[in-house]
Amino acid sequence: MERYIKVLRLFWSAAIAAEMEYRLNFIIATFSSISNLAGSIFGLFLFYRNGYTFTGWSWSAALIVLGIFTLLQGFSNTFLAPNLNRIVRHVQEGTLDFVLLKPIRSQFWLSTHTLSPWGLPDLIFGCIIIGYAGKNLGLGIDKYLLSIFPLGCSLVILYSLWFMLGSTTIWFVKIYNITEVLQGLLEAGRYPIVAYPATYRVFFTFVVPVAFLSTVPAQVMLGQGKLTWLFAAAILAVILFFISTWFWRFALRFYTSASS
Repeated sequence: MERYIKVLRLFWSAAIAAEMEYRLNFIIATFSSISNLAGSIFGLFLFYRNGYTFTGWSWSAALIVLGIFTLLQGFSNTFLAPNLNRIVRHVQEGTLDFVLLKPIRSQFWLSTHTLSPWGLPDLIFGCIIIGYAGKNLGLGIDKYLLSIFPLGCSLVILYSLWFMLGSTTIWFVKIYNITEVLQGLLEAGRYPIVAYPATYRVFFTFVVPVAFLSTVPAQVMLGQGKLTWLFAAAILAVILFFISTWFWRFALRFYTSASS
């Protein structure tokens, strides 16, 4: 474990140093995050402006969901997209051979080799929205602490889905369209799951687990979470993580190296 932590520190320090050469990108990323967030808040406002509310979700409670979604978006932009999108390039250029030969697990290397600080604005704005909405609802520090566990499950679920899609590049090489489809489906997490018709709720719960990404952590934070859903989120996170690991090993059986 100590070796992995040391490697992680080296990876990220080098990545940040490289990204800081283009500091203007941070300003651009900040304006982009503000624009996207403003659009999301405006979309939510359109539902609530005439007194309409999602069943069991006040305006501030719905903002909690949006804040958690923004946090997940920041996590994706900071850690997932910079790393997992590179799997395609490694396969195309044959540099995956060098990754597989390194004395470290290839999944760990591919998942953590770099990061992008341009996702930090989303992380910051997500925390601000949650803090603002939580203040309006009178949430105590205990509620925020309780939500750490389901939020951690959300991060694992999101990572596992991304990595499994990234692994399919062994067969399909160009998977950018697939990742765009996944991102489009995950956009449903901007709003509480009750905002959608019953059929869509089933789809976003049992097919693409959007409900476990933002709604379940928000319910726990609001003190409305059920132990059954919390347990299901933990089980789903563990299962998907192990499936992603197995799927990567399975995909490597079909990988033809650049030297063969």
